[in-house]
Amino acid sequence: MALLWATLGFYAAIVAAVLSTSWLVRLDWQLMLFRPYKQWPELHAFLDYFVVLGQRGPTAVLIAAWLSWRCWRQRTLRPLLVMASALLLLNVTVGAAKLGMGREGPHYANVIGSNEMFLTGDIFPSGHTANAVVTWGILAYLATTPRARRTLSVIAAVFALGVGTTTVYLGTHWVSDVLLGWAAGLLVLLALPWCEPVIAAVERQVFLLRDRLLGVPAPHESAPALAGGPHPVPALRQGEEPYPHGEPAVATARPGTAAHAMAANVRVRQPGGRAHTGGRPDRPIRPVSSR
Repeated sequence: MALLWATLGFYAAIVAAVLSTSWLVRLDWQLMLFRPYKQWPELHAFLDYFVVLGQRGPTAVLIAAWLSWRCWRQRTLRPLLVMASALLLLNVTVGAAKLGMGREGPHYANVIGSNEMFLTGDIFPSGHTANAVVTWGILAYLATTPRARRTLSVIAAVFALGVGTTTVYLGTHWVSDVLLGWAAGLLVLLALPWCEPVIAAVERQVFLLRDRLLGVPAPHESAPALAGGPHPVPALRQGEEPYPHGEPAVATARPGTAAHAMAANVRVRQPGGRAHTGGRPDRPIRPVSSR
């Protein structure tokens, strides 16, 4: 919760800094006019391919393929449902912010020094950056061991930081776009635990529908009643024993069945007061030694 509130505060601070055309907007313009892709042109070819790791289509297909294999191995739909929930939250929250604030990108800027807000753009926050945080962060979220979670968290952080800075290098995003994209993606990951009850309910309904279509009976319908179950105890008067003539006989079951195995271990009280197991009626019960 502390990390969630801190990220929300950071998100609000970035939006306020851009709306007020503060030092952050001046930094945006300084880096844009510096044109890093012209300062280090030898990196351009590699980073053009690297930035694809933040595009939603390719990364979603790649991560979905891996999570589908995990679903098949673990006989569960949770990994794919978690990914679907995260992408849904990402599209709704980041898409609404982009359309609501309508900021123009560096290549379409109109006035030097302005914040370019509430125009016709859809650049704020950076979708590439937020998508890199979410899609690669899902792998760490779904990790099953602490070591795997630490390793995948480092990989997700490297990809998210790399994709964000690459968009600034290519001149497709302002620095403030990238900062807000990191915060937006992290908020989606932090909100996933609240989606877990819905994910579990959807998974349960999908499996029930599958069983219904395949004609598989529900568990409570397929479990047969076993012979030798507990017998009801009649209402007693004061001082009266429940079964003065011995417990009711256990129903006969075929050998080799579960009911027969259960009946063989039922303790039956005889009229003489001795108790024995179903397998050896004449052998008295030996007390367990204290040594």
